[in-house]
Amino acid sequence: MSGMAMVVPTEPLYMALNSVKKLRTSMGDLHKLLSNGIRAEHAEGNEAKFAQEIQDHINRINRFYRDLEQATNNLVPPPGPFTLGNTASLCQESTQDKQALYKQLVQSFKWTDKVHEYSIVAGSLLSHNTLKRSYTNSSSAKRRRIQPSSHNVPPQAVDNVILNIDRLFPNMTMVIARPFASNAVLTVTLGRVLQAVIAFKGLMIEWVMIKGFGEQLDLWTESRHKVFRKVTENAHAAMLHFYSPTLPDLAVRSFMTWFHSYITLFSDPCRRCSNHLHNSLPPTWRDFRSLDPFHEECKQ
Repeated sequence: MSGMAMVVPTEPLYMALNSVKKLRTSMGDLHKLLSNGIRAEHAEGNEAKFAQEIQDHINRINRFYRDLEQATNNLVPPPGPFTLGNTASLCQESTQDKQALYKQLVQSFKWTDKVHEYSIVAGSLLSHNTLKRSYTNSSSAKRRRIQPSSHNVPPQAVDNVILNIDRLFPNMTMVIARPFASNAVLTVTLGRVLQAVIAFKGLMIEWVMIKGFGEQLDLWTESRHKVFRKVTENAHAAMLHFYSPTLPDLAVRSFMTWFHSYITLFSDPCRRCSNHLHNSLPPTWRDFRSLDPFHEECKQ
């Protein structure tokens, strides 16, 4: 069947490559020994020891060479050249730019295989992730899917929660907009330190983007400053940490209280190392309970 891909055994190939590696390493050791010459311990008539070391390296090289010959004899040569389907017809092209497509396609296939492999590993890791936006784990939840109430909140109720939070922090201003139907988008200015855009779905925080002054505020473009990119990453972690489908208003209030602690982003030192800067960055992490500032390397 010409359309079926040939299965090539990989064990003999692996043994052959391993033999090549051992042979090259042994050759390198011999060349290094010869380039260094007779050392201090070989002096005073003890040159025979140096010759014995050379003989041991040569014997080792011969042994690895025999292993390589045996491994290559076990390899099964392919019945024909490897092709990538219809791409074999590219060799009939006369223009140089099209002849180079075959090599580019090989690199694309290799890149796709790596993406597939990494996605499998990422999927297995994410399946064990405990940061799920639900407190319901029973089998009954599969039979009756109840949508969290934080999704279906009237706009007026969302405005009331945000306005009540706004009164708690006089040095943090909030502006509510609804460019996407009934869901609110909150523009927050934290003193003269930073500004942020927070997207809601009902009373659930969906996305946070933090930037510095002088940068254009939007939900999609990251800040050009590393410090605000790190704060954005931490805000995403806090968004998941404080989420509560049963008490959505408390979840939003807790997140905004945590976010307000960044008013001292450039003034408070790290609680662990007592330094203001580490790797040219201020303490960009805030503890979820105590709100103490820590550097990324000091929070563990």
